[in-house]
Amino acid sequence: MKGGTIQISWHDGKPVLTLDFHPVSGLLATAGADYDIKLWLINSGQAEKKLPSVSYQSSLTYHGCAVNTIRFSPSGELLASGADGGELIIWKLHPSETNQSWKVHKSLSFHRKDVLDLQWSPDDAFLISGSVDNSCIIWDVNKGSVHQILDAHCHYVQGVAWDPLSKYVASLSSDRTCRIYVNKPQAKSKSGEKMNYVCQHVITKTDQQRGDDTKTVKTHLFHDETLPSFFRRLSWSPDGSFLLIPSGSFKLSPTSEAVNATYVFSRKDLSRPALQLPGANKPVVVVRFCPVVFKLRGSSSEEGGFFKLPYRIVFAIATLNSVYIYDTECVAPVAVLAGLHYAAITDITWSPTASYLALSSQDGYCTLVEFEDNELGEPVSISVGKKLVDGEEKKHVLEKTDELMTETVPDERSKQAEPNQDEEKQKPLQSKATGEEKKQIMQTSDELMTETKPNGEKQPLQSKVNTPVSSKPARRRITPMAIDP
Repeated sequence: MKGGTIQISWHDGKPVLTLDFHPVSGLLATAGADYDIKLWLINSGQAEKKLPSVSYQSSLTYHGCAVNTIRFSPSGELLASGADGGELIIWKLHPSETNQSWKVHKSLSFHRKDVLDLQWSPDDAFLISGSVDNSCIIWDVNKGSVHQILDAHCHYVQGVAWDPLSKYVASLSSDRTCRIYVNKPQAKSKSGEKMNYVCQHVITKTDQQRGDDTKTVKTHLFHDETLPSFFRRLSWSPDGSFLLIPSGSFKLSPTSEAVNATYVFSRKDLSRPALQLPGANKPVVVVRFCPVVFKLRGSSSEEGGFFKLPYRIVFAIATLNSVYIYDTECVAPVAVLAGLHYAAITDITWSPTASYLALSSQDGYCTLVEFEDNELGEPVSISVGKKLVDGEEKKHVLEKTDELMTETVPDERSKQAEPNQDEEKQKPLQSKATGEEKKQIMQTSDELMTETKPNGEKQPLQSKVNTPVSSKPARRRITPMAIDP
């Protein structure tokens, strides 16, 4: 494993707010506060035993304000970009004999304020977006029109995710709730059923016992709107078996201090977290799954039984100043990367072959991590697991999934429940910062550090940022834990 912060002018020194790898060509797209989308070719450093590098390819210029999120469609033929002011553009790939160019295909207009996150449906036909106007919109991309509006959140929608099996969508907001929507198709006379998502669960609080008292106290599961990030990007696993949700704030007891956490939701029960990954010293803002799944390594660890899958799934969790890489076969993180940036991390993405992990930051730079061949494992086809998830919810996903009870609101009562939500939601909304103001959200990072499994011969990451050498002892590994009642 090698990597570091690439010292080039990614976006004229302005914050890089989002990035994504093309699922076929492997080109890296970045975007940020300079209004442009840029495409980069990744150059491996393995042969010369150097850090990976990038070569500029082209720019996609159309937006008139900061671009907050970009995502390629699963087929790689389309690119969606969401920006300040509600701008949402669909770009289409036009291949030729000499090169490939992207042209504006459609402009989707309905959001009244900044678009912060978006996600494609597996078939490229639909897109879900989340906005500062407190709403999610499901778009019919072929028609270029609004298919459905989900407007129950009381604050900014900072993250959205589309189930790869197309049954669910999820949204995460700074109103301290995560909403899970299930597809309940409506009958349509001529063209069959019409896709229709309704709210199934509102994840917001947990019941906790207060000392020896029999009374329980409700505590919030997520950070409030003071979280110093514009993004809470959540993600489904590539097989749809579980959902990973950032910005968790969990208390082991009503009187204890809150712990920054990432929640794991099993597909068989999306009403409550099955597992939490605690221990980060800063809030978690982005999670992203590796698109490649790997063969099991046959770990003999007795503690590695939280996930019960016939293959290994790798995922990355980014806090404001560090990245934790996990796999589903091991309790401890595979690696911990810190000290790479001087400001908040904004997005992370994996290359289609799992050769690279890239992350962007408010400080105007991006970091690339390159993995050696088979360093993460031996790839297997995702079809191996399809039989496990194609049917209705299989119970193979997580062991020890009990017993955190969360406060959920059934879909038929969600509207009536809104006026009774907590007083925190009645606070004045924070104002949306401009691209320049986003620079002010700075988190000074600590020393560069990697932590790998003892049996791996992995080299420490090298960073070109002049980070001060710290005399602090190395951080302990954070350990996942099952949540008890």
